[in-house]
Amino acid sequence: MHSRQRTGPVLLGLLLLLSGCVSPGNFATGAAGLKRVDAAALQALVDTTTKELLVPGALVLLRTPTGDFVAASGTTQLGTIDKPGIDTYFRIASNTKTMTAALVLQLGQERKLDLSDAISKYVSGVPNGNDITLAQLLEMRSGLYNYTNAPAVAATIDRDPAKEWTPMELLAIAFAHPPNFAPGAQYEYSNTNYALLGLVIEKVDGRALADSMRQRLFEPLGMRNTMLPPSISNRIPAPYSHGYLYGSSSIALYGEPSYTDTEKADAASGAWKPRDYTDVNHSFAAAAGGVISTAGDQAIWIRALSEGRVLDARYQRRWRDSLQTEDPARPSQKYGYGIAEISWGPNAILFHGGETAGYNSKISYDPASAVTLIVWTNLAVSLDEQQTANVLWVRVLDQIYATSPLAPQTTSP
Repeated sequence: MHSRQRTGPVLLGLLLLLSGCVSPGNFATGAAGLKRVDAAALQALVDTTTKELLVPGALVLLRTPTGDFVAASGTTQLGTIDKPGIDTYFRIASNTKTMTAALVLQLGQERKLDLSDAISKYVSGVPNGNDITLAQLLEMRSGLYNYTNAPAVAATIDRDPAKEWTPMELLAIAFAHPPNFAPGAQYEYSNTNYALLGLVIEKVDGRALADSMRQRLFEPLGMRNTMLPPSISNRIPAPYSHGYLYGSSSIALYGEPSYTDTEKADAASGAWKPRDYTDVNHSFAAAAGGVISTAGDQAIWIRALSEGRVLDARYQRRWRDSLQTEDPARPSQKYGYGIAEISWGPNAILFHGGETAGYNSKISYDPASAVTLIVWTNLAVSLDEQQTANVLWVRVLDQIYATSPLAPQTTSP
């Protein structure tokens, strides 16, 4: 679940290669536009990056037309030597939005709702609710205050991580703040949008969001290791990775406070240890970021979604055509109906990211080269306040693509 306000590290393109499935010293030649990859060098890159950022563990899964590759580094739990794998469960955070958006679009193609519907048709009490459409919620252009920016949410997570949250409780936090702008006026990432869409899905589909996801998405695609847990649960199935963060969950949720020089020095020396946030009840995220999955299942998901195996042809076009520039100053980065796109040389990479207390991840697919890249880390934010999986993702991409454009800055997803 991502809502940090600070600008992240040099970001996104996509396409990468990792070692693990290829023995050290072997090489793989990619499709057009990809470099010849030294698997051992890529593994070293992952190891070096995790050590530099003090990440306990990381996993990279790359699938290409010429082979699949895995690079794992570190451990799933501090104090152990349990190496991450493609079947290790982790919290995917805001990558959940790709699934929530897909459900809304499926209901649209079944004519059970219209994307031009006002949210007031389904949920009462929304500020500007008569003027905010479902499409504007999907594309982050509602203007609604982001409830995870409220300090009270992070404070409660820190104090009572097992707390069960309800959507209406979270929306009440959001609606206590005036909208930031008129509907449709601009782009601004807000988890409030997807909390509302979760309620729309449940009302229109007539069942719990978790059941809609399982029956409409996970089971048809064979994603046996993916679930939206019940709101009472703060557990993750085994084998799972613990999730860590230095300091308060506020650092992951909205980027404050900054780390002090003393804290950075203490962390580097080992005198300050990261906090284990594994047992946070992610009912505070739900439709915006509550899903638990594995790298293997996320690779299935992002490719199926991108290739048109989730939506019919008409709605697949609407999904792709929904992409709009987030910021005129960064025209190469776009966001649409629960999906983002970045230009990397001649390639358009479809992706999403997820950040929550304890975990950071990126899922992505390059349709032109049929390359899937999944990256997750179990330290959400580095001591220099960067999204750790994003740093690793970009560095590997730069090792894979023959063209290395100037990557833009990003704050979302």
